[in-house]
Amino acid sequence: RVPDKKDLYHAQTWQPCARYIDSNRLLLFALTEQIGKKVVVFFFPRADTSGCTKEAIQFFALHDAFTEEKTVVIGISTDKPAKLVRFRLKHNLTCLLGTDHETHLCQQFGVWVKKSMYGKSFLGVQRSSFIIDIERKIIKIWPKVRVEGHAQDVLTSVKALSA
Repeated sequence: RVPDKKDLYHAQTWQPCARYIDSNRLLLFALTEQIGKKVVVFFFPRADTSGCTKEAIQFFALHDAFTEEKTVVIGISTDKPAKLVRFRLKHNLTCLLGTDHETHLCQQFGVWVKKSMYGKSFLGVQRSSFIIDIERKIIKIWPKVRVEGHAQDVLTSVKALSA
């Protein structure tokens, strides 16, 4: 389960992993391998839609600033790996994009939720972001993210942790 703000769950026994696309190869991203680094995980509903494209571009435009803060950023959606490869290539993204098409990680983070559109209900990813510190604690959560300026807000919060 993912903690709420008043119960930040210590993640020593909570070891989320995600398959991710890097240089068009499918690799495994494990939180336990990010020793000495903070991790930003942003969940997005669907690759190559206007909001998700904007969000990915904004996060990865700030890649160097996150790296300076010893922070790894990974975006995760329920898209299949092949779709994420096309998304990376189309938008020249040199970034970590995780695939969770079985929704296990989305469920662990509590972002696989009931949604509705045009009167129909369905399950989908709620656009959300999380900062995980070097001790693997979730220390900041943004549920129901609005894309514009969000990546900069996350970077500002990461910098505040270093201060």
